[in-house]
Amino acid sequence: MIQPARTSDAQAIAAIYAWHVAHSTATFDTAAPDATAWEGKIADFAAKGWPFLVAESKGEGGVMAYAYAARFRDRAAYAHTCEDSIYVAHDARGRGIGSVLLPALIAAARTSGFAQMIAVVGGGEPASVALHAKCGFVHVGRLRGVGQKFGRTLDTVYMQCDLTGKGWQDA
Repeated sequence: MIQPARTSDAQAIAAIYAWHVAHSTATFDTAAPDATAWEGKIADFAAKGWPFLVAESKGEGGVMAYAYAARFRDRAAYAHTCEDSIYVAHDARGRGIGSVLLPALIAAARTSGFAQMIAVVGGGEPASVALHAKCGFVHVGRLRGVGQKFGRTLDTVYMQCDLTGKGWQDA
């Protein structure tokens, strides 16, 4: 079940993200925000009309994944471009949750008025690149050697999804 995040989901979201901070290169964060910080983020997104979604399983209970879309950059020219974030609980990976959650986020971002969605894939994580490609994102760039985590130098992959349905025209 996909639904808007509530502040009561903050503890579960904090736990999901903390695992990724501690064990993966999907995020370049090295310290995870606490549940209070997530409560503030959920409330801020709601106030701005930006999508913040959770995936819950009726049988298992609790948040199994979350995704949100925030404005890509603060400058006015980027007002209709968002960046997505999607994280699946470690023990829920491989069940297709991302394949349901990301399309729901894309639709919610479109409804919120965004025209383009950017995925910034830390460490070029293969599962995230594959998920985004499956959901209509195209590879638009790679920043080489821009991150350092776990004693490794990491790239960042940029992918983009047109939310307008118009596609792109060559300049």
